[in-house]
Amino acid sequence: MKHVALLFCCAILLSACVRNNPKPIWLSIDNWVLEANPEAVDDAGQLTQNLSEVWVYVDNKVIGVFELPCKIPVLASGSGIKVQLFPAIRNNGISATKKIYPFLEPVEMTMDLVAGETYEITPVTRYYSSTKFWIEDFGSPSQVKIETDNLSNASLVLDDDPLISINLGNDYGHIHLTASDSLWIGYTNENTVLPKGGEEVYMEVDYRNSNSVLTGVIAVSSSEVKDNPNISFNAQDASSMKWKKIYIDLKEIVSFSTSAEYFKQYFRALLDEGNSEGDIYIDNIKLVHF
Repeated sequence: MKHVALLFCCAILLSACVRNNPKPIWLSIDNWVLEANPEAVDDAGQLTQNLSEVWVYVDNKVIGVFELPCKIPVLASGSGIKVQLFPAIRNNGISATKKIYPFLEPVEMTMDLVAGETYEITPVTRYYSSTKFWIEDFGSPSQVKIETDNLSNASLVLDDDPLISINLGNDYGHIHLTASDSLWIGYTNENTVLPKGGEEVYMEVDYRNSNSVLTGVIAVSSSEVKDNPNISFNAQDASSMKWKKIYIDLKEIVSFSTSAEYFKQYFRALLDEGNSEGDIYIDNIKLVHF
């Protein structure tokens, strides 16, 4: 709440100063570009992103967090002004919860800012070279890493319809639900060891769905198997479905699973009440951590 209050006060001060300044300076930012890191230890897979926000610092002072595209008023002028732009996300897909994404490099610039000018910036970021990934992008049909549970009567199949594919020519996972095939549960088929102790851990997913989906984490120890339901994907209208990307925060679940030896992620979908069918498309599933 203190952070929100600080940003609110900054916004009020900026607004007042801009009104009293006939020649404000503006930073115009359209969108983030995500590129490969040539020094990366792990392959980052397909570089889809939903970096919908930018966190801005000028001369080491926070200006605020802004939804893109945006035009930001800046009060500092002159030469050698330090500008820092941090890639930010909607944590767990919640628009009110904006967070700097911890695995992506900020953009740092030294700028000469002149009153009355607008500076157009297209910031380019990349994953830190030390970032580690577990990835399922359905690029290897013989080695699919999502295993369908025996309780399921629906199945995950690989499709490559160019009208649907998020990356033209690449496969994606597709689950079709009907009244007779109404349940699908899928688990990651590898025992993934994830860092605890408050370390950042995320799951990224690209999805397109006309049926709701629940994600969750299975924490496995020698004495128990614990189910941790987590974030749901709300159903989209079937006539206007589109690919979305979500960044799911796993830190709390993983860190509080103190006795867990390893983890499995899962997806669970039951045909939504009142519907005769539903479709779920998933791609570029990534577990991300240091």
